[in-house]
Amino acid sequence: MNELPQAIFQRWGHSFEEDTEGTKVYRPFEYAFPPARGRAGIEFRSDGEFIDWTIGPTDAPQRILGHWQMEGHKRVRIYFEDNIRASRVMEIIHCDENILKVR
Repeated sequence: MNELPQAIFQRWGHSFEEDTEGTKVYRPFEYAFPPARGRAGIEFRSDGEFIDWTIGPTDAPQRILGHWQMEGHKRVRIYFEDNIRASRVMEIIHCDENILKVR
């Protein structure tokens, strides 16, 4: 996979209940998640924009803007605009319209 699958272009909530060692699991934001005090997430946009949805001080979602760029087979580098966060690399393990697994 040298480009992102079409299904990835949406807002994803972190389904931390499903995480395994070394793998993070995300579900579409509209998924019926179990109750939690806030839920982080990520969002890929087809124009290269990336949003890291963090949990704000009042448990409300807070957006941190960035960009994504392919960096090899199944690997995406994320850059943030705030110049405070370091860039990071995500490996796409699996992606379809119902689940996203990354390492």
